[in-house]
Amino acid sequence: MSLIDTFFNPDVILSSLPALLRGFLNTLVLGVMSIVIGIAAGLAISLVRLYAPKPLRLLAVGYTDIFRALPVLVVLILIYYALPFLGIRLSSWASAVTAFAIIMSAYSAEVFRSGIESIPRGQFEAAQALGLPFMLTLRKVVLPQAIRVVIPPMTSNCVSMFKDTSLASTVALPELLKEATNAQSLYANPSPLIGAALVYLIFLWPMVRLVSLLERRFQTEKTR
Repeated sequence: MSLIDTFFNPDVILSSLPALLRGFLNTLVLGVMSIVIGIAAGLAISLVRLYAPKPLRLLAVGYTDIFRALPVLVVLILIYYALPFLGIRLSSWASAVTAFAIIMSAYSAEVFRSGIESIPRGQFEAAQALGLPFMLTLRKVVLPQAIRVVIPPMTSNCVSMFKDTSLASTVALPELLKEATNAQSLYANPSPLIGAALVYLIFLWPMVRLVSLLERRFQTEKTR
């Protein structure tokens, strides 16, 4: 069998395309849900770490340190396979979203923290001099500036999260890699796996280029 027939068999790829598209849709939904929940939770955790009483700040530090140190796969397996021993049974979808959102929130919290801390202290002092309440200062003055700073690293985290969704195949969630693996077994040909890799590439490569563009643009604005 030739190289083309083995890895790029058009008949096999065409036959497996519906399954790959179905898996890609699940990957997209899983990634978006995890990112949205993770970013929202990460923002809250970063504010707790910066402005809450010390015991809560320490808890926030512990949370971000622990879940940035643990591999995503370990967290996913603990949630899906270990929690049932405590009587907590989550579906594949719930387990995957929970695990990915936890990891995303830990990384997002650090990104938001660094972005907020990059805003000059004078911004707070000027808002205080104008009589603005602290929460209004955060919402109207600090966060709009911090968000511009965190967009490049946050976009990079989103790319990583979409790539990590392939790990959901370990809990039998029918995302892109799982569907490609099933198709590969069905047709006894690795072409569906190559097809899945191409789908990931087509979807994520523009986001990778966007990260580079945003980083260059931010560096240019910083040097002005």
